Amino acid sequence: MEIRTKIQKSAFTTIEEEKNAIANLTQSVNNDFIDAVELIFHSKGRVIVTGIGKSANIGQKIVATFNSTGTPASFMHAADAIHGDLGIIQKEDVVICISKSGNTPEITLLIPLIKMLGNKVIGITGNLDSYLAKNSHFTIDVSVPKEACPNNLAPTSSTTAQLVMGDALAVCLLELRGFTSKDFAKFHPGGALGKKLYMTVEDLCSRNEVPIVGPEDNIKKVIIEISEKRLGMTAVIDKNTVAGIITDGDLRRMMQKEENFTNFTAAEIMSKSPKLINADELAIRALEIMQTHHITSLLVTKNDQYMGVIHLHDILREGII
Repeated sequence: MEIRTKIQKSAFTTIEEEKNAIANLTQSVNNDFIDAVELIFHSKGRVIVTGIGKSANIGQKIVATFNSTGTPASFMHAADAIHGDLGIIQKEDVVICISKSGNTPEITLLIPLIKMLGNKVIGITGNLDSYLAKNSHFTIDVSVPKEACPNNLAPTSSTTAQLVMGDALAVCLLELRGFTSKDFAKFHPGGALGKKLYMTVEDLCSRNEVPIVGPEDNIKKVIIEISEKRLGMTAVIDKNTVAGIITDGDLRRMMQKEENFTNFTAAEIMSKSPKLINADELAIRALEIMQTHHITSLLVTKNDQYMGVIHLHDILREGII
């Protein structure tokens, strides 16, 4: 078999195996799962996630997902827990223990200690006959028919199932808490994702010059204003109201059409009914409007008063797209 074909076949088989494995997880959304979600939702403490080996790696990802979606969580490695880190668990905390077999020595030693502290344990395991399953307050079944590994050894389908159920817990809690995109933005202020969620038009336009002319201003003043403010356009303001916009393109088209334009006023050149956006809108919304209308700038208003311009370059500079 040609190596490229072999690679493709192997990848397809792996994806298919893991797809089938997680398809069966809907059966695990039972009373124990629902009770586990309600336990965490009503808890006044954090969620402590623990595990060992590959399950520990999955646990760290689940903790990250909890924290970013409004459920405070911390990770405690099962091996470190029995050597001093057990002190991370506080009175009101709920403990999620992840283990494929549910019988590893660290887990069998750790569970009684956690219960002795008085904390509730949610077990996520692929073995319902295991020590973990039988000694957890609530057990979530993540058993899979087989690993995607051809030798049925390397944790593949099983860790995917653990991760999916962790996501299911996090999303259920997110919805119960009424966690919104604004809440999400508070926990993701950095990078393009955060900027899409919290950066407003005012944040960007406030850094720019404010080009402005009146309807009766002559062509010379219009050109000077556009040149000095360096935004390729100017707003035309009449009695504190946006009357129109004049862009570089408007000037070029006027010069091509008219031989004698020196006496023209802004009102005679401007494009009426320009696209406006409120200063409180998200910058990503400004981008959507620009893309829809194939333009590169919008006039910004606040309380119906003109306050400046947001340009496509402002959005690009922030890495929002």
